[in-house]
Amino acid sequence: MGNASDTSALFASTISKEHDFFMGSIYSVFCVLSLMGNCILLLVAYHKRSTLKPAEFFIINLSISDLGMTLSLFPLAIPSCFAHRWLFGEITCQLYAMCGVLFGLCSLTNLTALSLVCCLKVCFPNHGNKFSSSHARLLVVGVWCYASVFAVGPLAQWGHYRAEPYGTACCIDWHAPNHELSALSYIVCLFLFCYALPCTVIFLSYTFILLTVRGSRQAVQQHVSPQTKTSNAHALIVKLSVAVCFGFLGAWTPYAAVAMWAAFGDATRVPPTAFALAAIFAKSSTIYNPVVYLLCKPNFRECLYRDTSTLRQRIYKGSPQSNPRECLGSNSQHNKDTCISSRFSNGQQESYGACLHCTENAALCHVTPAQRTASILTGSTCREVTVRELSATPQADFL
Repeated sequence: MGNASDTSALFASTISKEHDFFMGSIYSVFCVLSLMGNCILLLVAYHKRSTLKPAEFFIINLSISDLGMTLSLFPLAIPSCFAHRWLFGEITCQLYAMCGVLFGLCSLTNLTALSLVCCLKVCFPNHGNKFSSSHARLLVVGVWCYASVFAVGPLAQWGHYRAEPYGTACCIDWHAPNHELSALSYIVCLFLFCYALPCTVIFLSYTFILLTVRGSRQAVQQHVSPQTKTSNAHALIVKLSVAVCFGFLGAWTPYAAVAMWAAFGDATRVPPTAFALAAIFAKSSTIYNPVVYLLCKPNFRECLYRDTSTLRQRIYKGSPQSNPRECLGSNSQHNKDTCISSRFSNGQQESYGACLHCTENAALCHVTPAQRTASILTGSTCREVTVRELSATPQADFL
């Protein structure tokens, strides 16, 4: 990149300070949301690891790649935006660009593999049912290897990395194809095998799924039958995968369009602001996956609810104001909920006896010794039932 003055000019921002400040603020929001969402999604997946389905391995891998992009890009891009120039030198610029390409291509390739798996399970259930967790793990490794080839290429002089046209971040040198054949071949291969081909596979996969569902509902019923939880889960994964795929492609398509404009058109006519806006859309892709799956997938929501309930219970138990044997609840409800009664199907009202809040205020409760009770924890609330009702109560709910 020549002498120090050339390097300094290359890493200077070419957009206004107001635009840089806006980008830095948006990136800060994306960073927080992505960290929270992807960490929560990985935590939920860890807690339900024994019941994960093969297709859900790709959801976890997508969250890992999104988290990798968040941790490697945002901490460098945010201060550079606020400083109105790239702050971290040429070597860090190369590593930054490599991480952006690696994690971005890994996410797109991962979504492509997920669409193929969904298509296999829905359109060819006889073969799809043979797809196991070991196959999913092997395919995930292949996804990372595929993305690594194109990420390492510019470091081996097949293509180049350099500062973005707007100056405060780094990526592939989109201007190089105008004057270098190896860079042109890299850009062509990148566009064909890392954008056009994955987009085509994703589109065709979900088109086949839609045609199969509409044209042969009875055939698909063996896969999405409401009588089996596993089939329901596969059907839901297909719907959510469509949402994540099109969200991801919607985020990266503007950047791909601007990059191809610079690579195969007149690069000097591409405004830096176009690259800056496209980069904002591209980096927003890190928050789609956790939002879609945590909000829309029931078993993920239920697991997250159990985790937060357990954490809340531990916090209350650890506080000096709460008794370790008390149920979760506000102190204002303490006297109101000390004695609980219920009306049975025969119309008679029976007292459930001593409640869990009577460890210190036993005089407040009216105890009916004839009823033997058991405490049950459901979600984050406590209730009591008589012993004769225990057979109808799921064993997993007992405290």
